[in-house]
Amino acid sequence: MRKFAAFLLVLALVVSIVPTARISAQDDGGIKCFTDEEATVVVAAGAVGIELQLAQEAAEAFMEACPNITVNVLETPDMVQDRLGLYLQLFEAESPDVDVFQIDVIWPGDLAEHLIDLRPYLTDEEVAAHFPAIIQNNTVDGKLVGIPWFTDAGLLYYRTDLLEKYGYDAPPATWDELTEMAQVIQDGERAEGNDEFWGFVWQGNAYEGLTCDALEWEYSESDTQIINPETGEIEVNNEGTIRAFERAASWVGTISPDGVTSYAEEDARNVWQAGNAAFMRNWPYAYSLGNADDSPIKGLFDVAPLPAGATGHSAATLGGWQLAVSRYSEHPDAAAAVAVYMTSYDEQKRRAIVGSYNPTIMSLYEDPDVLEAVPFFGSLYDVFINTVARPSTISAPHYNEVSVAYFTAVHSILTGEQDAATAMELLELDLADLMAQ
Repeated sequence: MRKFAAFLLVLALVVSIVPTARISAQDDGGIKCFTDEEATVVVAAGAVGIELQLAQEAAEAFMEACPNITVNVLETPDMVQDRLGLYLQLFEAESPDVDVFQIDVIWPGDLAEHLIDLRPYLTDEEVAAHFPAIIQNNTVDGKLVGIPWFTDAGLLYYRTDLLEKYGYDAPPATWDELTEMAQVIQDGERAEGNDEFWGFVWQGNAYEGLTCDALEWEYSESDTQIINPETGEIEVNNEGTIRAFERAASWVGTISPDGVTSYAEEDARNVWQAGNAAFMRNWPYAYSLGNADDSPIKGLFDVAPLPAGATGHSAATLGGWQLAVSRYSEHPDAAAAVAVYMTSYDEQKRRAIVGSYNPTIMSLYEDPDVLEAVPFFGSLYDVFINTVARPSTISAPHYNEVSVAYFTAVHSILTGEQDAATAMELLELDLADLMAQ
């Protein structure tokens, strides 16, 4: 809530600024300005890892090429539900105060009525360069309401030095193997005096991140999803899903800290990067941060697909973010220019190398500079293109309510408030009510 209030205060200050006079520019080195009018464009961006820094650097580069457009980048809350709540307040007020929004891969259907069509600002070649499935995801009623910026999939981070130390020659292939290995390594490290060491850290707070983690547990264990994307059938109430959630609950207080039920991405990363965990579930952004010069675990870890469940296959939830332009913007052409530049080939390449953010432009997965900086982009390419999606399309415009019901039920299991069988039975009823609306 503090970050939410701070955002509103900064927003009030930024939108009161009168932009200084700038020289008009139409195009510089391939950067398209789309307008020669003077304009101020406000971009609402994320701040997980080094997201905010990268967005601010991109804004500076854009303003050098298009000096008639001033770009202000604002930090938004890390928690996805908080960010969506802020966006909905602005949209419901038809506010022109924010022009460009960083939107989650699950939001295009719910937010489309508030966003402009960005297709006219892109060439056919620019559109075709992105993963087709993400373009399709961002196309609502024939309009491209978001330009793909970076994609995501859940990964298993593991300490290579500790696996070797305790006699393991490969990361765990199954969740049961992870549970066993995490316990052995945790016991060994604590016996050597590190009482703060844990076997496995992940995202357990009651928020969208838990929906992602839990869907991975569910799909890998039972081959079911929250809601079947083809039939609309609710699939949560089955033995495999119940078993998966019971296993996750058994981690809390054993191989994972009690406080993991309040962890988001950065909480897990902070424990991991301090050298106090053997395994971590997180997104690709944590790779470059873990290998930073000041990181205690630099060169001591690698990534792998998440473990498999009883189905024999693993599952990685599809994540990712897009840039969208508000239809209430007073400068839609200038805002579109900013969005097009920030999602361009050169910017996605820079973000991949500096921050290990997964490009949505397919050719970058063969770029030698990218693969040198982030080798697993090549070796785990199949993970990124074979992901399990959250039911944002089949449940639109009620996806947020579906997700809240799902992560609330799972969180109640993790904290011991409900047993898994009861929680899934009640969740099935709640989801049926939502889908009937």
